[in-house]
Amino acid sequence: MQILKDIESLQQWLSEIKKQQKTIGFVPTMGALHEGHLALIKASKKQNDYTLCSIFINPTQFNNSEDLARYPRTEQKDSQMLQNVQCDALFMPQAQEIYPNQNVLQLSFGYLETLMEGKFRPGHFAGVGLIVSKLFHLVQPQRAYFGQKDLQQCAVIQCLVQELNFPLEVIICPTIREPNGLAMSSRNQRLSEEAQQKATQIYQTLLNIQILIEQQQNPLEQQHLTPILKHLTQNDITIEYLEIVDAQTLLSLEYPYPKQITIAVCIAAYLEEVRLIDNILFKH
Repeated sequence: MQILKDIESLQQWLSEIKKQQKTIGFVPTMGALHEGHLALIKASKKQNDYTLCSIFINPTQFNNSEDLARYPRTEQKDSQMLQNVQCDALFMPQAQEIYPNQNVLQLSFGYLETLMEGKFRPGHFAGVGLIVSKLFHLVQPQRAYFGQKDLQQCAVIQCLVQELNFPLEVIICPTIREPNGLAMSSRNQRLSEEAQQKATQIYQTLLNIQILIEQQQNPLEQQHLTPILKHLTQNDITIEYLEIVDAQTLLSLEYPYPKQITIAVCIAAYLEEVRLIDNILFKH
């Protein structure tokens, strides 16, 4: 596996591939890799001649400096994991390489910045859009791969590709979970073993809401919502938001929910001061 630490070496590697007229699949990450990331690498390898992964902890998408400082950094382990799944190259630049000057460009994603993640993490998607735009321009892949766990981020990136006419296909891959149902996340590394077990209740909550919807009931009625919230509180989980939305637009749905659409149930919660997100999608 080639390890590319600056833009010049990246461009040299890419130029050889372009000469061969080979396809490139791209998996941008912030490191602290897990099986969810590796699933994206494996999906890319099936569909492309070469697969490139990037690791860059992007400072512009953190609206909390402590969160940025605490984000796990495991470069050596990450590199070995990528080698084990035969990733072709790893782009691992420093911040100064990506942001040589103070950033002045601001991207806006309209209503997507006013709900769920956008509402509670102001400026987050502007930072995501900026780094993804930079990486897409540098790499120019045929396909880019993202996980469904970050559902709203996927919507932002699809908007970015459409609005700026990036000539690539965005591939959204299913959320990879631990055997107990907990969605794999780099942030899970910050949880104690006890908390990781408690965190399974986040996914269970989503499943319980799906069951209520399929039974033609309103899960946000007090008689249903109170026991849901109580059970999470008993496991030291504090909800930031719990939303039932149209999976295409991410706009909130009112009960009774319309038929023939895909519903997304989305949640953000805190456990041991670690912020966790998850979602499930299902046809209604």
